[in-house]
Amino acid sequence: MSAKLSVIFYIILCFEIGLILTLLPWVPQGTLGILSDWGNNYFLLYAARKTGVYGLQSIVASGWVRGAVSGVGILNIAIAFWEIFHFKQSVRALQGAGDKQSGSSQDASQHAKTDHLSDYQRPHNSGNNS
Repeated sequence: MSAKLSVIFYIILCFEIGLILTLLPWVPQGTLGILSDWGNNYFLLYAARKTGVYGLQSIVASGWVRGAVSGVGILNIAIAFWEIFHFKQSVRALQGAGDKQSGSSQDASQHAKTDHLSDYQRPHNSGNNS
């Protein structure tokens, strides 16, 4: 059950981040209040002043950066749809990872009992065997 919820929350997270990154750089100024002006917001101006890189504002406001951010958003949406279509496979993978972690103590006790030989042959000393 927890594996299914984890996959569902991951799908929702990817979809939300994808929508925000795809649409936010292109929203006109004043539509959403403080978040709507991509190239002229308070945090961008503050970062440009603190770092001394005053060209940062024009770089972030350019269409190239907006397109790159939107591309990452579309990639997140594609990941969300991929996870939706491969839901059962993702749940099985998470359940298998949980089974391996819970069974690691049993595996460790089995490995301790086995006698692993090195890659080199042991010498056959018939006189030292008792």
